[in-house]
Amino acid sequence: MADEPTPDPTDQSLWRPLWLLQASMDADIARVYAEHRIAGLKPSYVRELLRLHARGPMTITELAESVGRTHSALSQKVAAMRAAGWVETVAGDDARSKKVTLTDRARGLVGRLAAEWRATEAALAEIEAEVPYPLSRAVADVEQALARKSFHDRIAERLAEDPAWE
Repeated sequence: MADEPTPDPTDQSLWRPLWLLQASMDADIARVYAEHRIAGLKPSYVRELLRLHARGPMTITELAESVGRTHSALSQKVAAMRAAGWVETVAGDDARSKKVTLTDRARGLVGRLAAEWRATEAALAEIEAEVPYPLSRAVADVEQALARKSFHDRIAERLAEDPAWE
């Protein structure tokens, strides 16, 4: 008798539609960049580029803290943005530190990026006005639920009940 296939738990995902929605919207932003011949720019870079423009050169740690990301995540993103020609690293305040700064290419584009950011936020506000329960409200409600009991604790409770976790 052949082995029965094991059910794939990843077939079920409550938040997969949210991830797909965000990916679709990011693809639309990338399409705007492509239509306006802005090559090599990912929507996920724009916040950091605008932050560097507004606040000046920062260490990876400073930039990570300013956008609420981990040092590791920002280090990887900075490496990708450097490879794409949007940022460079320069000597910091002492010989041991480096700061991330915009390239001339990025500085020449930040006005357009700020305009895209404002247009994107306006489009999001328009969408939220069209739906009965805006995503920003849902996020705030989820944050309140997590303040009552953390995601970690919720997962740990279910794992404690699952013999497969033993």
